[in-house]
Amino acid sequence: MNSPVLIVEDEPKLARLMSNYLQQAGYEAECLENGLEVLPRIRERMPALILLDLMLPGRNGVDICKDIRSFSSVPIIMVTARIEEIDRLLGLELGADDYICKPFSPREVVARVKAVLRRSSEQLPSIVPPVLQLDENRLLAILRGQELELTVVEFNLLEFLSANPGRIYGREQLMDHIYPDQRIVSDRTIDSHIKNLRRKIACVSPDIEVIHSVYGVGYKYDPQ
Repeated sequence: MNSPVLIVEDEPKLARLMSNYLQQAGYEAECLENGLEVLPRIRERMPALILLDLMLPGRNGVDICKDIRSFSSVPIIMVTARIEEIDRLLGLELGADDYICKPFSPREVVARVKAVLRRSSEQLPSIVPPVLQLDENRLLAILRGQELELTVVEFNLLEFLSANPGRIYGREQLMDHIYPDQRIVSDRTIDSHIKNLRRKIACVSPDIEVIHSVYGVGYKYDPQ
C-alpha cells in the first residue's frame, strides 16, 4: 500500500496499539491526536483510509468527517466510546463507511479496515474509469490519451467535479471553489464554463458525456 492508514485518536496507547496491529497486517500507519491537524494532513497526503475518533481535542470527528466528504471519498471508519452515539451518527448520514464502538479488539479493527478497503477497491473501477488524467502542477487534462486545451478555470472546475464522481454540486458550491476571492459573478457564469468544457470534451471524445446536468440542482461528473 502506497498511502497509510491514518489513525486519529487522542489516546496514545490505543493509537499505538492499533498502529502496531495494522503494521503487522502489512499496512503503513500514521497517528494524529488533535482534530485540528486532520484536514491539513490529508490535503498534504491523502491516506488510504481514516480511523476517525468521534471525541477529539480541537475538533470533533463529526465536523471533520463532514468537511472531508466535501472534497474526498477516502474511506472513513468512525470510532466512538459511546454506543448510544451510533444511531445518531447513522442518522446524520455523514458518509462514513463503517463504525466501531469502544472497547474493541485490535484484530476487529484490522478486519474492518481490510473489509472497507476491499469494498473501496472493488467499487473503484466502476465509478472512476481510467479515462481522465489530471496533472495539477501543469494544469494538464488528458482524456482517453488526448490533451484537452482548458483554461485555468475550466481545469479547476473539471478537477473539482471529477474528485467525487456522482456527487452533485450546486452552482454556488462551484463558484465558491472557482472564485475563492468571493468576486461578484452571475451564477450563469458556471453554466458558460460547463458549456465550454463539454464542447472541448466532445471534440476529443464525442461518444461519452462525463459532466451531467441535474435539473434544478447543479452538475455532477459521471463517466458512466
